[in-house]
Amino acid sequence: AAGHGEAVSVTFDPARVSYGTLLRIFFSVALDPTQVNRQGPDWGTQYRSELFISNPEQDRVAHAYVAQLDASHVFGGPIATRIDPAGPFYPAEAYHQDYLEQHPNAPYIAINDMPKVHDLQTLFPTYWRGAPVLAGRTAVGN
Repeated sequence: AAGHGEAVSVTFDPARVSYGTLLRIFFSVALDPTQVNRQGPDWGTQYRSELFISNPEQDRVAHAYVAQLDASHVFGGPIATRIDPAGPFYPAEAYHQDYLEQHPNAPYIAINDMPKVHDLQTLFPTYWRGAPVLAGRTAVGN
């Protein structure tokens, strides 16, 4: 539908990982936050960089973090990531779920996603886990 964006819903236990740490991972590994309506080879408004916040504290922390990134000029350009209230989340079709696990040798995965997986493992080894959390499952207790 018009206006929808591709997103991942992240459920986390703040006793195990802080929202601030998730923001560090998001901005360090997941995407180029300076790109407008683009991520890697994918173009269009559905590929915009956007954080969907669930409460006023996440809103405050996310805005402060983006302001800090902009002030430090760490990316060499302004942060284009939008920060908006979370609305309804619509899971992608089944063939999109666990795509890396289903198609580990796909060129798109090798070129666009595996470098991010390796960056996560290298930059955030404390939060790296070899076994992925697959669609419909949570990492709680793992």
